[in-house]
Amino acid sequence: MKKDISEQIQSLRQHIRKHDYLYYVLNNPQISDQEYDRLFSELKKLEQQNPELITPDSPTQRVSGKPIEGFGQVKHSIEMLSIDNTYSADELRDFDQRVAKGLGTKNYSYVVELKIDGLAVSLRYEKGLLVLGATRGDGSTGDNVTNNIRTIKAIPLRLEDEPSDVLEVRGEVYMPKKAFEKLNEEKEQQEQQLFANPRNAAAGSLKLLDAKTTAQRNLSFFAYALGQTSRPFAKTHYESLEKFKKIGLPVNPNIKKAENIEQVIEICNQWDKKRFGLPYQIDGMVIKIDRFDQREMLGATGRAPRWCMSYKFPAEQAKTKVLSIDVQVGKTGNLTPVANFEPVLLAGTTVKRASLHNFDEIDRLDVRVGDTVIIEKAGEIIPQVVEVKKEFRSKDAKPFKPPIKCPICGSKAEKDPEGVYVRCASSSCPAQLKERLRYFAGRDQMDIENLGPALIDQLVDKGMVKDFADLYKLDIFAIASLERMAQKSAQNVLDGIEKSKSQTLARLVAALGIRHIGIQNAEILAQQFGSIDEIKKATAEELSEIDQIGPVLAKSIYEYFRNGNNLKIIDKLLAAGVNPKQKQTKQSDKLAGKTFVVTGTLENFSRSQIEQAIKDNGGKISSSVSKKTDYVLAGAEAGSKLDKAQQLGVKVINEQQFLKLIGK
Repeated sequence: MKKDISEQIQSLRQHIRKHDYLYYVLNNPQISDQEYDRLFSELKKLEQQNPELITPDSPTQRVSGKPIEGFGQVKHSIEMLSIDNTYSADELRDFDQRVAKGLGTKNYSYVVELKIDGLAVSLRYEKGLLVLGATRGDGSTGDNVTNNIRTIKAIPLRLEDEPSDVLEVRGEVYMPKKAFEKLNEEKEQQEQQLFANPRNAAAGSLKLLDAKTTAQRNLSFFAYALGQTSRPFAKTHYESLEKFKKIGLPVNPNIKKAENIEQVIEICNQWDKKRFGLPYQIDGMVIKIDRFDQREMLGATGRAPRWCMSYKFPAEQAKTKVLSIDVQVGKTGNLTPVANFEPVLLAGTTVKRASLHNFDEIDRLDVRVGDTVIIEKAGEIIPQVVEVKKEFRSKDAKPFKPPIKCPICGSKAEKDPEGVYVRCASSSCPAQLKERLRYFAGRDQMDIENLGPALIDQLVDKGMVKDFADLYKLDIFAIASLERMAQKSAQNVLDGIEKSKSQTLARLVAALGIRHIGIQNAEILAQQFGSIDEIKKATAEELSEIDQIGPVLAKSIYEYFRNGNNLKIIDKLLAAGVNPKQKQTKQSDKLAGKTFVVTGTLENFSRSQIEQAIKDNGGKISSSVSKKTDYVLAGAEAGSKLDKAQQLGVKVINEQQFLKLIGK
């Protein structure tokens, strides 16, 4: 019997560790928070019943998770413990009874906060200046993400009237809902995998190696706790939050005091109903004992404090019926199934449709027209089908089959050999052309004012525009002849087209619709090559060595510029007067033709600063060391790249030697 329990405990531990890895390291959770908490509670219960089977490496005996690779490590001065979760009011009352028993009194109060769904971080201020930002990691050790933290405008770089030698602040980095929607729209346009929710988007953005990209993600921050302090800061949690606000730290405005657990439960119930109106996502409430001396009396388990509890909201779901399934055609020919529902109210909005993403997803869910389904909003924003109620299925409901032809042009539909998508094989498909033109004219690409979707539809349907370059051949009479157009509105369109001719090289590259390439990668290409002709000539190997490009993107870029039809369109654009220019920042040619790899922690430069200095002097950046590398610029704690450079005989230099190379 004991053997069976031991095996059960081992199995639970393995499952929890697996999901810790998926969640914390890969940012790719595969089970819900509620299912994870069920596994953890089951393990905890078995270990409590069989204490002789508890081992030091059990997930119940330590904070779960571990930091990702690629950043310097930071040892937290005070551990960043996780919080136990509950899903019911009765469990909150049980928590309150444990608090009363632990303190031996009923003379205590709570602070109730919104549980912002983001990424926990620790900020270290010395003499009022921000000197370090680190992720929670495994609770004891996190990643040094100071450069990325500094890009978040909500985080002050200097505190007001705070001369303490050390003040550590814990808080949550999060992505507002609007920023999340915009980011996923961009990813969808580039036909990249979408973020599942704002939490994953925030975590992924803060762990990017390039702080410039993080800065474009519009992250924000709320402070919610004290870490290490060099002198007494406050006697209560609520007092510390009030002082945070006074010294310039953002604190969530919806924090409430509660004198007893019934007031706590009332506050939680209020927010369960009104949470959807917030500009950011929350997934519950956090309940904390207010007085710090009482927290010390209660202490902590090996994993979580005894003075704190998280009340998690259940995901709001709705039941509806699938009326039909449409197939949409994307700008590169991807065929995407979309379910149309009987309208239903969900998380504050009426939902009528939801993407089914791809035909493998339809098979996995077994969604059929006429089915009753359960839908919820991923991250309370994106509606998705999570379950099919097969007990309500009609006997004549048939499986949805992937199309063998494009629903718009009738051309053959082919499965993408490199992924899950089915594509229209015709490059002349009008649906693809319309999507490509909408993308080309979009705000982050050529930004052609007054060229909206309805006008693009007419231009394509009437055969007036067959590629991007045809836009620059339009005249006022042709546009004015279209429905709902007059001479003045036609002139406005032409003005927008003319203005777009002087857009930057990065915007033109982004507008071409190269698979997987959006504005950020386009800017990298523009900075690296300086002209469309140089990008055309680049080999796949040269492209793959560019930092943040890699082999997959390199292949996509290389193949695009080896397609004769694409080259003809680019030539037509240039001939029509499109004159993309890259802003020149190069200061000298002292490093011309030289390729650098930067590794380790630098003393006087951030990673982005040193790479910009290399580019400014004509050099190139690579993310990997090879025989073609001229220099490896190594800082402190340089790892495998330094080892490889020494093996290959590549010259290794430090910051001072680099400055000599550029004459400074």
